[in-house]
Amino acid sequence: MENAEERIGASRLTFVGKFFHHLGMFFMTRTLGQQVCLFFRAIASIFSKTRSFKTDSRNIILQTFFTGVEIFPILFIVATLFGAVVIVEVMTLMGKMGFDDVVGNLMVVVIIRELGPILTAFLIAGRSGSSLTTYVGSMVINSEVDALATMGVDPIRYLVMPGLIGGSIATLIMTIFFSGSAIGAGFLITKAAIFLTGNALNLQLTWDYLSNEILKALTTMDFVLIVVKPLVFGCIITTNACYQALNIAHDVRQVPKATSRSVIKSFLYIVCADVVLSLFYFFDYFNELSRII
Repeated sequence: MENAEERIGASRLTFVGKFFHHLGMFFMTRTLGQQVCLFFRAIASIFSKTRSFKTDSRNIILQTFFTGVEIFPILFIVATLFGAVVIVEVMTLMGKMGFDDVVGNLMVVVIIRELGPILTAFLIAGRSGSSLTTYVGSMVINSEVDALATMGVDPIRYLVMPGLIGGSIATLIMTIFFSGSAIGAGFLITKAAIFLTGNALNLQLTWDYLSNEILKALTTMDFVLIVVKPLVFGCIITTNACYQALNIAHDVRQVPKATSRSVIKSFLYIVCADVVLSLFYFFDYFNELSRII
């Protein structure tokens, strides 16, 4: 009787093992699974015995500068205009409806929680992500990646890891700059528009009122996700960009195709990741409702 039960248990374990084996193989043969593997290989390369702190630090700093500092002018302009539009729309709409007490909440939701991180990630994916794909893809076409491997240099550590770390750091910094510019510079643009139009919109806007409302609306989860979201988006952009580049066939005509795939898929992954991360706010909303009820 006991032997029969043992055989049945073994057959169940074998079936479960085969199921997860096939599931894992199915995932690993898909693009998303291979990108996840590339991400973990890049993380593991940080602890490689052949690492060079000086070279790695230099590459990371250069990648951070390229991804963040060089994109700042266009990001500042987009953030300023976007913030001005949001401030005018929110103040006008809420003033007409008599909901002046939710101005801060709407500003936090639109700028800090959702559209600020997403627009920043889109700008970085469109500029820095596409440039990274073109750069690494050109190295693949010219057999420079193979040359690195021949010389004993790990291409993942030399190319992907600095982009991963530098891109994530730059995305975090630029997201904070975007939100700050949208609120601060957007307020100045709005005040200038009110002055030039003679307050045609009939807006009573002061910095003390706007800043106090936003600070009151911020929650602990906002401070957590304002760090987590950009880091996740940065990892997605750089990993996807490097993956598309490293899998280019040895044909120069494939470089622009890989670049367009990199941008489009980065947009898709960013939106999907934002939906998943935003689920944390739903739990917060449910907790608030439970307290009220």
